[in-house]
Amino acid sequence: MSSDKRFLSLHLAGPLQSWGFDSQYNRRNTGLMPTKSAIAGMCCAALGLLRGSNKEQEFLSSFSTVRMTAIAVPRKVKTRELQVRRLQDYQTVKNTRRASGAINNDCVLTHRQYLTDATFGVLLEGNSILLCEIANALADPKWGIWLGRKACIPSAPILAGLRDNEKDALRLLIGENPLQFFTHQEDKESFAEGCDSIPDTPVSFAINRRLFSPRRVQTTQRKDVH
Repeated sequence: MSSDKRFLSLHLAGPLQSWGFDSQYNRRNTGLMPTKSAIAGMCCAALGLLRGSNKEQEFLSSFSTVRMTAIAVPRKVKTRELQVRRLQDYQTVKNTRRASGAINNDCVLTHRQYLTDATFGVLLEGNSILLCEIANALADPKWGIWLGRKACIPSAPILAGLRDNEKDALRLLIGENPLQFFTHQEDKESFAEGCDSIPDTPVSFAINRRLFSPRRVQTTQRKDVH
């Protein structure tokens, strides 16, 4: 293993989470796995990087080379496993813009989805210096961090640990259990290796020019542990 590569483990737990990648206008859906754009945004907030700034651009360019694996970690009450559910919330928003660019003073109804009873582990594999910088920022974030949206506050520290090898990093998230016992989604370098493309690799978070590129992923459903 190259000495300049390390593995960063993140623990994502909270009463509500929302991971949007295909949402537009007044419908804000959530996927069933954390998105790379949300994780990148979390890191930018922890680092205190301004939207659209040169420093943000430099960070996002470096972060695009980081390989991400998201793991669904079931929550249990006693011996019963909680089922992850989508919650639909209806909210009203004022001062939105019409297609003409004019301000709309009427209330607009929006549909926003959230996940409940969900916990995830996220493993980031990449450059040691970059991941050390992220780990230090998550340990003492400059700005607030949340699980996809500002309403989704983490219920536990996000930083699980930084390790030199993948096995030790995974152990922080799933213990001694094999990865195949968990539904997980991982980056793939080639199109042929993946099973789906998600437009969630951030190129810019600038408010007036948000831009994302596709990410090729493979989603593996968990094996029966019985």
